Amino acid sequence: MDPSPTLSAMEITSGRLRLRKAHDADRDGLIELQTDPQVRLYLGGPRPRSVVEQYLEAIGTTSITHNPGTFVIADKTTDRLFGTLVLDRRSADLPGHVTEEGGELELTYLLRREAWGAGLAFEAATAALRAAADELPDQPVLVVTQTANERSLKLAARLGFQCMSTFEAHGAEQTLAASNLHSFKA
Repeated sequence: MDPSPTLSAMEITSGRLRLRKAHDADRDGLIELQTDPQVRLYLGGPRPRSVVEQYLEAIGTTSITHNPGTFVIADKTTDRLFGTLVLDRRSADLPGHVTEEGGELELTYLLRREAWGAGLAFEAATAALRAAADELPDQPVLVVTQTANERSLKLAARLGFQCMSTFEAHGAEQTLAASNLHSFKA
C-alpha cells in the first residue's frame, strides 16, 4: 500500500460546501467541535476548553489542516465552518483493517450540532471521495466508528460502505466498514 499523501487537492467544492484549509477565523468553530459533549459523545467525550485553546495557540489554527487530505467543511456561500473531514491512511498499528499490511485510506469527519441532519456529512464525504477516486488508484477505503453511533453507521451505509467486522477499542465496540475508492467515481 502506498503510504504517500492521500489527496493533493487544497480545496474541493460541492453544491453547498467548500472543503478547504483552515483559516484563523475558524478557531471558535474548531474549539466548539472539540468541547461539545454531544459532538464528542462517541469520541471519548468533550475535551476541556482550556486544553483545546492552548493546543490551537501552540500550533496555530491554520496548522489543523496542514496535512494532505485534511479539510475544514465550510458553507460555500458564507464560509462558515460546519466541521472537519480527513481522508488519511489508517495506521497499521491500530486495530481494524481489511488488508494484511494495513495503511488503507480512512475517512473521518466531525460536524457541529447545528449542521446535523441536513445531509452535509454525506455531501462532504462524497465530494472528498470523488476527488480521491479521480486522483488515486482503486483501493479500499475504511470508516471506523463506535457501533453505538447509529447515525454514523447509517451514513456509512448510505455512502455505500459495507460492514466488515467489529472489534474492541477505546473501551467500546467499534464497527469497521469498507468500500472501494473507485466506486465513488462520478
